[in-house]
Amino acid sequence: MSFDGRLLSGLSVLAAVVEAGSFSRAGEVLGLSASGVSRSIDRLEERLGVRLLNRTTRTMNLTNEGRALYERASPHLEGIEVAASYVSGAAIAVRGSLRVSVNPIFARYILAPKLPLLRERHPELELTVVQQPDVGDLVTEGIDVAVRFGPQLPSTISSKLLFQTRVLTVASSAYLKRHGRPEHPEELVTHECIQYIDPRRGKPFEWEFRRDREVLAIDTHGHLTTTDVDLMVQSCVSGVGIAQVLSLSVTQLIADGMLVELFPEWPGETYPLYITRPSRRLPPAAVEAFMEFCAEICVNHAAN
Repeated sequence: MSFDGRLLSGLSVLAAVVEAGSFSRAGEVLGLSASGVSRSIDRLEERLGVRLLNRTTRTMNLTNEGRALYERASPHLEGIEVAASYVSGAAIAVRGSLRVSVNPIFARYILAPKLPLLRERHPELELTVVQQPDVGDLVTEGIDVAVRFGPQLPSTISSKLLFQTRVLTVASSAYLKRHGRPEHPEELVTHECIQYIDPRRGKPFEWEFRRDREVLAIDTHGHLTTTDVDLMVQSCVSGVGIAQVLSLSVTQLIADGMLVELFPEWPGETYPLYITRPSRRLPPAAVEAFMEFCAEICVNHAAN
């Protein structure tokens, strides 16, 4: 088969549809109407002689042939994009749009206060910030950079550890007044413990306590289970029960006396925060600048 620009154009549209998840969103990225995207896919299918996408009014998914084509073509399309970025200056100039997915705790307590500094340093950088669970495929969701809590599985992403934050066990004074303060983690089995779901497993996190080399796992239970960090923290403040939380999200509440840390003599349980990008290939300057900025503000936060 001879090569022409129409094939490359069709492959680019196919990749945009797969990564955006719909014709309309792909059209927004490409500057085309949804019908224009659909016609481009029709022409590509006609040229190749196979159906690439199964489409209904509600769903869209790749056929086996479409998936094989996308998986083989996307690395080459990425290489063309990287090369074009260098020619256009995107690899050396911090400019353009970045779509970043950030954990809401990081966004609220670390990133938001420093956004004026980011704007001052890189006035031509535009951010679209979305909050998603600390799981999911970055390429499929069109994410350039993600900041996520929890271990990152080996894959095609490139990850850097930003810092480790302590896991604290906390309760309100009102709860402790009604139910008594547990003096040892083992006493938690008789208390109301708010459960938080691990997005990777779809099950509540296990409660662990660490002191030097000693590790203590406690089987806790409660009437409230959630995926919402704010709900867990505010419920704890309201006296609903005891919670295990990241110190980053409750430092001020403890300082204000609204929450009490229960077991400071067990300080070893921590949770990592990573910054990731979809590929280990050389990133554009905007991606690199944002990752370096996040690393810098995390170092400064840890030092304060």
